[in-house]
Order: sequence, then structure tokens, then C-alpha cells
Amino acid sequence: MIFEMKIPSPGESITEVEISTWLVKDGDYVVKDQTIAEIDSDKATLDLPAEASGKIILKAQEGDTIQVGHIICLIDTDTVNTINDNIDTIQNEKEGAAHTKDSGNYQELPSNSYAKGTCSPAARKIVKEKNISPADIQGTGKDGRITKNDALQAVPSLGNSTGNGVRTYQSVKLSALRRKIAERLVSVTNQTAMLTTFNEVDMSEIYRIRNQYKEEFKNKHNVGLGFMSFFTLAVVRALQLFPDVNSMIDGDNKITYDFQDISIAVSGTKGLMVPVLRNAETMTFRGVEQNIKNLADKVRDGRITVDEMTGGTFTITNGGVFGSMLSTPIINPPQSAILGMHNIIERPVVKNKQVVIAPMMYIALSYDHRIIDGKESVSFLVAVKDALENPLERLMNNNINKALEL
Repeated sequence: MIFEMKIPSPGESITEVEISTWLVKDGDYVVKDQTIAEIDSDKATLDLPAEASGKIILKAQEGDTIQVGHIICLIDTDTVNTINDNIDTIQNEKEGAAHTKDSGNYQELPSNSYAKGTCSPAARKIVKEKNISPADIQGTGKDGRITKNDALQAVPSLGNSTGNGVRTYQSVKLSALRRKIAERLVSVTNQTAMLTTFNEVDMSEIYRIRNQYKEEFKNKHNVGLGFMSFFTLAVVRALQLFPDVNSMIDGDNKITYDFQDISIAVSGTKGLMVPVLRNAETMTFRGVEQNIKNLADKVRDGRITVDEMTGGTFTITNGGVFGSMLSTPIINPPQSAILGMHNIIERPVVKNKQVVIAPMMYIALSYDHRIIDGKESVSFLVAVKDALENPLERLMNNNINKALEL
């Protein structure tokens, strides 16, 4: 016996659905109540269960739009556990009957039918969100029907110009690197419980030390005394105090590292790169500055290797160099946290009950809440703030000359 499966009504006012995914292949043996397909309506994606057991004969393809009540597949119930030798004959007979009985099937619509320029349910929602007129989209579905993919690829209209300005645009394929970055960033937002906590840092003491010693430091070591060495060593200290921030999730396990490999975000000609300072806990101010300079030069010259960007237990990114005042950095997977530095701006603050002008910076820690609790994340950021506001005591052991190797 050939059982005809028809599209059930998903709900009121829904007259058609789109086949999103077939979960079985033509000729497969299916069991009653087994999910055989996913169908999209303009309200939700629904599972379609088999209504009988037997060999399935698909009557539509992925992306096709089918009216409620129309046939989507046939199930040969005579082939339970075996393949009937006469299945082809039965199939052909029933197909002919089905087409005769179901003369309104979308497959028999003429090319000038209502389907041309009409959106499928899934496409209709996308078109509405993009504020695009269906008349501006060339449908590639049956009889010109606008499919979900057509709607996704459609470019929103920029409106009609009332002036004489040039209104052109360029469509350029994303580079492999940019596509990979995009994939990784989306995966972070989908696969982690990312939160961000903020604080602010008074940079006055670091300003004082740099202004006083930067020339001597540069003359001695042939590299500048920047902010990154202070931030890197402050992060190393904070990671040692709060090791959960220096951890990663591996399946059902938590891996906590006894070393600090710090990834430093560097902007290059091909996009953002994150070379790694290996064992940053062993580095001095000079070591951090020299290693960062070497890695940054390699990034900008295109000489950076995959090995030099592999790994890292924590990332520091400095949007302040581009003028960013505040942001929520995105975690660099598989790491569990990232610290964002921002623009340093002189603004009024209260010190000793007096309003004074001080160079202030906002800092942000984005972290994976699955492995790092709020207490650890906030305490970590406070530890970074404490080290940056008291570098002589926290980072230099009260001996500037020795710390800077002068």
C-alpha cells in the first residue's frame, strides 16, 4: 500500500510551508513517528514526523514551497523490513494518481501563475525585516517563487536620490581570513555565556614614571616604554591571583594553566591578529616591550607565523589607539576572558575630597560565565586596576631602576 503524506496545517492563517531540510533520503526506510523533515512557516520551524512505516519516496526538494494539504512524499508500507520488487510499478501508478487527484499542486502551476514574485513563508519574514519589495527580487524557486536563499542574498534598496550624487556600491567577497574571523566571533556569542564587567583606572602614576624614565629606557634598550608592558605585567599578576580567569573549558573539564601566555591583539594589513607572548610571567618590562615590538613588526610585514599566533591563555586588546572610549571586547576562543583597554582622557575626578584633573581610562573584562564567576571576574579587574594605579609597589617591588633594568 502506498501512503500519501500531505502537509498538515501548522496553525491558523498558515497556508503554505517551505521545506527547510530533509532528514532522510529518497528510498530510505522510515519508521512511524520518525522525524523525516524540518519545515519552515512564517512563524516557526517545525518537525515533520512520518505517518507510517515503510520506504519513503520524496515528492519535493529542499527549498520548495508546498501548500498545506498537498503531497510531500509517499510511503510504501508494503516494504516493512524488506524492499518490494514491484515498488517502481506501484510508485509510478500512485504518482500518476496523485497528480491527477491533486491538480492544484505547485509543480503544475504555469510560469505566469501567482507563484512568480511571491515569497515563501521563510522568505517573507526576511524580506519584511530587510524592508525590501518582493518586486525587486528575482525568484529562483519553482515558477519564480522567492525562496529563503533569494531573500537572504537580496540587497536592501537605498532609496531614490533627489539630487545629482553618484549612488553606486561595490560587492567584494570577504577574504578567507575575514570569513574565518567572522565565523569565530559568531561562534563565541553562540557557544559561551559571555558577560562584561567594567572599571576605570587613574593613569597618573604610570604617566609620571613614563615621562621620567622613557628617554633613559629607550636609550638603554632601543625600545619605547609603552603602556602595554604595564598592562601585561598587571594581567600576569592578576591571573596568578585568580587562576580561574586563566582557565579554559575542554568538554566537561576545566583546564587551568600554571603559566601565562598572553595574546596581544595587533592590527595588520590583513585584519586583526593575536600573536602570543609565551611565558609572559618570566618577562621584565624590557622583555615585554621588545617581544611585542617584534611580533607587531612581523604582523605588519606579513611575516607572522601560525605558530606565533597559536595558543594563548588570555588576550589583551587596545581599542584606545583608535580612539575607543568604551567597548565590550569579544572573547578569543578557546580562551575564557579578554581585557580591553581604551582611550586615556583627562577628566575631573575626586581625590582626597577635591576635584582634580586626571588621565583616566576605562577598562573592560569580557569573560565566559560558564567557568568564571562574577566574584572572580570583578576581583580580577580590581587587581588589574590596583596594579596600574600603584605600579611602583605592585609591579616594580619599589625599585624602578631595577625593574626597568636601567
